[in-house]
Amino acid sequence: MSSKKERQAQINGPRRHFLGLAAATGAKIAALSALAATTVLPSSIAQAMGTPWWKKGDHGGGDPMCFLCGTLIMTPAGEIAIESLLIGDFVKTVHGKTMAVKWIGRHLYKRNGASWPASVVPIRIAQHAIDQRTPNRDLYVSPGHRLLIDGVLIRAKDLVNGISIAPALPDDREMIEYYHVLLDTHEAILAEGVAAETFFLRSNNHEAFTNFGEYARLHPAGEHSVMTPLAPSAVLDSGREQLKALLPVGIRRVLQVREPVRKTHQRLALRAEQMIS
Repeated sequence: MSSKKERQAQINGPRRHFLGLAAATGAKIAALSALAATTVLPSSIAQAMGTPWWKKGDHGGGDPMCFLCGTLIMTPAGEIAIESLLIGDFVKTVHGKTMAVKWIGRHLYKRNGASWPASVVPIRIAQHAIDQRTPNRDLYVSPGHRLLIDGVLIRAKDLVNGISIAPALPDDREMIEYYHVLLDTHEAILAEGVAAETFFLRSNNHEAFTNFGEYARLHPAGEHSVMTPLAPSAVLDSGREQLKALLPVGIRRVLQVREPVRKTHQRLALRAEQMIS
């Protein structure tokens, strides 16, 4: 037969375990509530895992295709087709500076089948898709090319709404040519009136271009210093909804999540619907 002390131990063991769990749970809830009240939680699971969703220094993917042949770029002498620009020519930036072109990267794709791969087809940003004046005519850029909208760099593919912004080519063609402009610093220039980024030079990413050998001859290794992004960069991500689903209802209410791409996307989609109504 168990002694009184042994019976008490049998009762207190589970009780202490329960009280310990309750205390730990209460501490976690209190800490999470305090965090929600004083900070902005990550807007995606990717950021929670250490990969920011909205940040400076997000230089996009490794594909620098960019402006489709025929795109008009603003220069001090007026608009000039990007394929007609030469090294040493001057272009105007959205901040009012006039800067010399250091190099022009070129990408050439040839169609081998009945259709183009989705990664190669440009995104068409229809005339006046952004506002009443912008673009001043249809703009075609590669899917990963970033536009400067409301102070944030946003990829063209993250703005697709299927109406005013969608994958498309201006005509049926057997070749697609993209051009990119390198300046001394990372800037935004006016392409069909839209603020669009210049080439962000880093490491050896110029080697992705068809004419990378020309760059190597003109600019020996180490000539260019590391560039600083001209603005924060953001991407469209569904992780926000996944993250919110994991949080208590009370904490969801106090979260203030920054979602610049989503808001811009919604605004441009609404504008597209109004344009066709």
